[in-house]
Amino acid sequence: MKNTILTSFAFILFCSIGMSATRVVGTRPGLMMRVPMTSTNQSPYLFRAGFGTEFHNFNPMNTAKGVYFDMELKRGFSFGFSSVQGGDTTSLGLLGESLLTPPIEFGFHFQKKVYTYNDISISVGLQDVVFTTDPSSTELLSINTQLLSAFAVLGSEKNLGEYKFNTYMGFGTGGIAPSDTIEVIDSLKATKSGVFLGFLFKTPYLEKWGGLDIVGEFDGTGVNVGLRIPLTSDYRLNLGFTHLDKLPEWAVRYWPGHPGFTVGFDMVVPRKDKASISAQGPSGGLLPGYNSSNDFTVPMHLDSTLSLADLAVSTLRDSMSLMNNEMRNMMIRLASVEQKKLFLNDSLKAITLKQNVAENNMNEAMRHLSKSLRYFYAGDYREALKEVDLALELNPNMALAYARRGSIYYKLGDVQRATINWNLALRLDPEYDDVRNILKALHEDRLKSTSIFEEE
Repeated sequence: MKNTILTSFAFILFCSIGMSATRVVGTRPGLMMRVPMTSTNQSPYLFRAGFGTEFHNFNPMNTAKGVYFDMELKRGFSFGFSSVQGGDTTSLGLLGESLLTPPIEFGFHFQKKVYTYNDISISVGLQDVVFTTDPSSTELLSINTQLLSAFAVLGSEKNLGEYKFNTYMGFGTGGIAPSDTIEVIDSLKATKSGVFLGFLFKTPYLEKWGGLDIVGEFDGTGVNVGLRIPLTSDYRLNLGFTHLDKLPEWAVRYWPGHPGFTVGFDMVVPRKDKASISAQGPSGGLLPGYNSSNDFTVPMHLDSTLSLADLAVSTLRDSMSLMNNEMRNMMIRLASVEQKKLFLNDSLKAITLKQNVAENNMNEAMRHLSKSLRYFYAGDYREALKEVDLALELNPNMALAYARRGSIYYKLGDVQRATINWNLALRLDPEYDDVRNILKALHEDRLKSTSIFEEE
């Protein structure tokens, strides 16, 4: 009777597993545990391969396990292959006596990057094209269309100093919605579409091998957390818990969204040699969206050290450019000052020359006035008048010359011209008292025939 019950229960579970989503953590393409991801960068590795294991129970041992292979082709197209075997869903009390061998699945995964802008990217894909070893079918492999998963994911990649923070959110159907490694019959009634959310937090710890990564996600059923620990630049150990929110109910088995402890291991084959990869710093990654150079992804931005160095160089370059501009401005100002200096020198020379000419003219004019005085006393008024005119041609602002010419005209009997010249002399020199006295005496008709030269 006991064997009959066990056999019937195992058969029911066996058939149900043929329709279940045996998605082992880490066996889909990407750095997340179960949800898809995307990136703005092309991955510089040839391929990635590894395995993942979920521990559902330790005594007796019950695990789900799988191996995987993925690579990124040209133009943002990614391809992956996985082979997984789900856990035994026999109840805990009968698990030690179970003879159930869960089926093996072979899955294919495809993804295409369709949009990038700055640190934002969008990808769409088709995952879990699964072929199952189903004992209820006469065929060796049968395709499981219920697991076929179409999805779209939006990714954002941010630099936070030495840390990197990537966010992924999206919508999926089929095997992505109930994303689980064990489902019982009741789970078939669950929704076949849903949303997911993931975070990848890169730290500078173990930086020389790519940095320690912290993974957190909501896969549509529960919360998963994990660590990606670099062993070398090519190998990583992956640890985590699935459906951490159900971990206190570990002893109650089994239901959709059960908790589990996960262990995985992966390796990469880079496109470039290690020396050139190591030179990139800790900002590359394995798949699109991962920013760790030791994990072989071309970073969207430089790491913090190079960013600071680049900022310092840019600041120095700007400072040098500013200094060059200031030097050019100083040279222009210096040239302007030199031009002004030359102009002032020319002006000074012109003034000096003008003064020299004026002095020469004054000296020459005074000689003519001296000659006019000799002619005047000699009674040669015409020659005296010529000498005064020559003096005025050399210096037209000599009050003395006008005064003497007035006196000469007065001697010649031309009182009107004499008066005009005396007034011109008084206008040029208002303090010329001798001329003022002559004009006053002329006005009072008491001007003597005494020469103006004797009064000067």
